[in-house]
Amino acid sequence: MTNSPASPPVNPAANPAVAAPRAPAVDAVRLARAYLSRVAEPYPAALAALIAEVGPVEAAELVRSGEVSSSVASQTSARRSEERARADLAAIARVGGRLVIPEDEEWPRWPLLGLENVAARRCGGEPIALWVRGAPFLADAVDKAVAVVGSRAASGYGEQVAGEFSYGLALAGLTVVSGAAYGIDGAAHRGALAAPGLTIAVLACGVDTAYPAGHQGLLARISREGLIVSEYPPGVMPARHRFLTRNRLIAALAGGTVVVEAGRRSGAKNTAAITQALGRPLMVVPGPVTSASSVGCHELLRDGRAVSVSSVAEIVESVGRFGDDLATEPAEKESDLGVPQGEAMRVYEALGKRNGVSDEAVSVESGVPLERVRALLPELELAGLALHVDRGWQKLEMR
Repeated sequence: MTNSPASPPVNPAANPAVAAPRAPAVDAVRLARAYLSRVAEPYPAALAALIAEVGPVEAAELVRSGEVSSSVASQTSARRSEERARADLAAIARVGGRLVIPEDEEWPRWPLLGLENVAARRCGGEPIALWVRGAPFLADAVDKAVAVVGSRAASGYGEQVAGEFSYGLALAGLTVVSGAAYGIDGAAHRGALAAPGLTIAVLACGVDTAYPAGHQGLLARISREGLIVSEYPPGVMPARHRFLTRNRLIAALAGGTVVVEAGRRSGAKNTAAITQALGRPLMVVPGPVTSASSVGCHELLRDGRAVSVSSVAEIVESVGRFGDDLATEPAEKESDLGVPQGEAMRVYEALGKRNGVSDEAVSVESGVPLERVRALLPELELAGLALHVDRGWQKLEMR
């Protein structure tokens, strides 16, 4: 397009001394997209088609004058006199934010591109613009990201799992994306921040509005250490339909979605459906069969629409880059109950109950190579399951 921005934000990854992207220069393109993001409720398919055809500046002029098709008019006529672009840009700057547009280097081009392919079928296409609050460079922040979502009325089990998984994902270098709601969303954000790691809260209102009110402190911390993102200009209040629109951004900004808990009909299942439409990995955490909070998760599993995950490693493998993020665990490990597995169990069972047995005899009895036996025996001793005596190794009973 013509009318490219005069001064794109700085990428902090290219210069560690830069703390945050600069607020981009106010040019015609940015003003036009700021105006259009207010006059139309996301997602305005007809308006988006007009922008793609003539560019944002001319589209804004046509909308102002009312010289548009009936389909565009139906999306813009109620608010086309709302000339608040400069005021909105000033408002976002006052809270340390900025407007990120498709013409910017910071625009998460690849993650959002998938929305265009599913717009007609389910959820709406690429946003006109994104209002962003926080220091990290948006495109870099979503380069490796996973959404963690779930029920507002979460159980203690659900919140614990969401927090622990998000903590582990953040430690693994992934950005955790969620919706800042009570329950699973809040636990996910807190877990990522505790790592400490990067988290993104996608809102169904302006980024200057703390919603829900009980998460005012959490959102303030996310704005300092992560990112708050919305399609809605400053001052816009949340509404029921905006949460469903918001869900498509949560799914699109992440490389995959983990549903920790979800009712049969819930926003989390809506996010799951969009994730599936985008062709991205959909994962669920199984819960107790008696829990209403996990009914939606179990339905997704039963219908074959999602895979079950029970560890951070499994999530990283599902959303990671091919060949780079495989879930690898030691071949021989102790379970949480202290019971040896695999070859370690065979070596343990070959030990003498009353008298010591030599390394060689253990190898023959267990069928485990001698070198491997000699590596596993000290581990069993450290675990309190074997004792080195004069004649070799003796079994100790499990406690």
